[in-house]
Amino acid sequence: PVDRGDGVQSFHHAVELLKEGELVGIFPEATISRAMELKDFKSGAVRIASTAGVPVIPVVLWGTQRMMTKDHPNDFSRGKSIHVRVGAPMHFTGEDADADTAALHAVMGELLEESIAGYPADEQPPGSWWVPARLGGSAPSLERAAEMDAEEKRKRAERKAAKAAENRKA
Repeated sequence: PVDRGDGVQSFHHAVELLKEGELVGIFPEATISRAMELKDFKSGAVRIASTAGVPVIPVVLWGTQRMMTKDHPNDFSRGKSIHVRVGAPMHFTGEDADADTAALHAVMGELLEESIAGYPADEQPPGSWWVPARLGGSAPSLERAAEMDAEEKRKRAERKAAKAAENRKA
């Protein structure tokens, strides 16, 4: 579990689980990409793995965004292909989390490109909302998606502040 308000506790819990031999799934982007492209990664996955002394196994999913993602209704109907690409384990020393994170991003970017290229063409026609804009889809660009994410974050903070003010009145 991730407690966004207490990342340190989440970090230690993940390290503990890995040292016990468990697998821990981490999405290094920290949230769903509206652009259907890899966003910037947080360094937590490589820092957790290096602290626990375990490799990171890069995994990319393509097609799942058609079932459940931001700004679109869930659709669990049949007939959607899901591609899963698994890369070779990557071992990190923890000496340079930024460089390690960049290396992970590069590998996952290659896996994503392979997934998109191998996906059935009839399931990603031009203009599809689940296809990146650079590939002819109508998903927002990474830049536009970042603006949308910032707006969502701002609105969430406003709601939280309003709720806290309401609770202080009560």
